[in-house]
Amino acid sequence: MDYIKTFIDIFMHLDKHLSILIESYGVWTYAILFLIIFCETGLVIMPLLPGDSLLFAAGAFAALGAFDIYWLSALLAIAAILGDTLNYWIGHYLGPKVFSRQGVRFLNREYLDRTHQFYEKYGGKTIIIARFIPIIRTFAPFIAGVGSMTYSRFIIYNVAGGLTWIGIFVCGGYFFGNLPVVRKNFTLVIMAIILISILPGVIEFLRHRYRRQS
Repeated sequence: MDYIKTFIDIFMHLDKHLSILIESYGVWTYAILFLIIFCETGLVIMPLLPGDSLLFAAGAFAALGAFDIYWLSALLAIAAILGDTLNYWIGHYLGPKVFSRQGVRFLNREYLDRTHQFYEKYGGKTIIIARFIPIIRTFAPFIAGVGSMTYSRFIIYNVAGGLTWIGIFVCGGYFFGNLPVVRKNFTLVIMAIILISILPGVIEFLRHRYRRQS
């Protein structure tokens, strides 16, 4: 329970924890943020690391002079792109091995072929949109790799999605994170970012469930 409370506290008070990181590690905070974004996008077992809210908070601190906005944006964009790339290749490596197992009902080779067809048709849009949905953004590149989405197409949308994601949230924090109303209600703003981020996934889930029932 203590771990859960700590985890929730970090999410809800990112500004305070990020301030402590900056005071404790100085320039090495760049590397810590790089590692967090890289792991959140690159390791399918770490989908719950902070993403959108952390970028917004980092942008807000950049506006106060704690970070150089250009170095921050560039490093985090590289982390996001490399993370998705690693996740793709992990999925690409593991997918055929897992689906080649015999006698496992839900690992039918047909499912792998369908996944490949889906990502060839809709993969670009999926990779970009997934950037803005927590948890989904961690799994999307992995599934793209499992489905053997053409890598040349994947990397184009990976770069486009990564740059857009970093740009929107870091710049959002940079320009709006230190407005008096935002600073006074930073926890509420972080909660709003999280809720807005997961809202598309919830809506799509409810729509899909409604279609199945009707």
